Amino acid sequence: MSLSSAPQDSYAAEASDDTTRPRTVSATARSPLQRFVARLPLHLVIIAIAILWLVPTVGLLVSSFRTPQAIRSTGWWTVFEDLFAGEQWTLQNYDVVLNTQGLLQAFRNSLYVTVPGTLLPVLVAASAAFALAWMDFRGRQTLFVVIIALIVVPLQVTFIPVLRMFNRLGITGSFIAIWLAHTGYGLPFAIYLLRNFFGSLPRDLFESAYLDGASQWQAFTRLALPLSVPSLAALIIFQFLWVWNDLLVALIYLGGTPRVAPLTVIVANLVNSLGAEWHLLPSAAFIAMVLPLIVFLSLQRYFVRGILAGSVKG
Repeated sequence: MSLSSAPQDSYAAEASDDTTRPRTVSATARSPLQRFVARLPLHLVIIAIAILWLVPTVGLLVSSFRTPQAIRSTGWWTVFEDLFAGEQWTLQNYDVVLNTQGLLQAFRNSLYVTVPGTLLPVLVAASAAFALAWMDFRGRQTLFVVIIALIVVPLQVTFIPVLRMFNRLGITGSFIAIWLAHTGYGLPFAIYLLRNFFGSLPRDLFESAYLDGASQWQAFTRLALPLSVPSLAALIIFQFLWVWNDLLVALIYLGGTPRVAPLTVIVANLVNSLGAEWHLLPSAAFIAMVLPLIVFLSLQRYFVRGILAGSVKG
């Protein structure tokens, strides 16, 4: 009897311990309401930060539709009071900057500058990065170190010698000059970013391709490029925003001629030294920021993946 009752007593003791032992609820076992309440402070902080970032853009958009008298007299945050008071929104500012101030031609010039100024360095950097990552040749590591060192070189020290070279070639003030300048300035960072990504790709993948008879060019075009879409998209965003918003390089190599001047030059010249016509700046600035917003929003899903590319191998 004593032997048979011992297991029952132990089972009873374990059952009593289970009833008195506190139970913890795992994160996966929580109800949707509990998970929402737990994440609510984080969501509120993110929403607050997003609102703070959107306030300048909203103010710019509202001011671009207001009359010059309203812009000079009250702030954009009084727009609802002004609407109830009878203020009328207008497209006059957009009509002036597009037709009178030449912003439409400047928009086309910015496209002529930005599209080749983005695609050329990306294509050249992709080829160079693949060679530095997967091709063995003498001085490969030294060349990569030199390219990385060029990232920290200030652009200002290159303006005079490059401008003299362009003057001798007779291309100053043309789109070719600005394409070459942006390609040269964007290559060091582009090669660094893409080389890290290409280096993180599995070696077995390329070895299998070479065993199947693939050449270096086929491995680059059919394996490396399709697998590097996130990194390429992140690089395109960086380069596009840099070239589109550039003012200094455009002024030096293109000048202020309306025939080739991009948006940044025309917008900077809207306000003269006396401060006249400053009410046109909101509409001109909003026109200048529409295309970069479209590019960023269309490629944002690749942005974080491209930035983190190559940071962890495996």
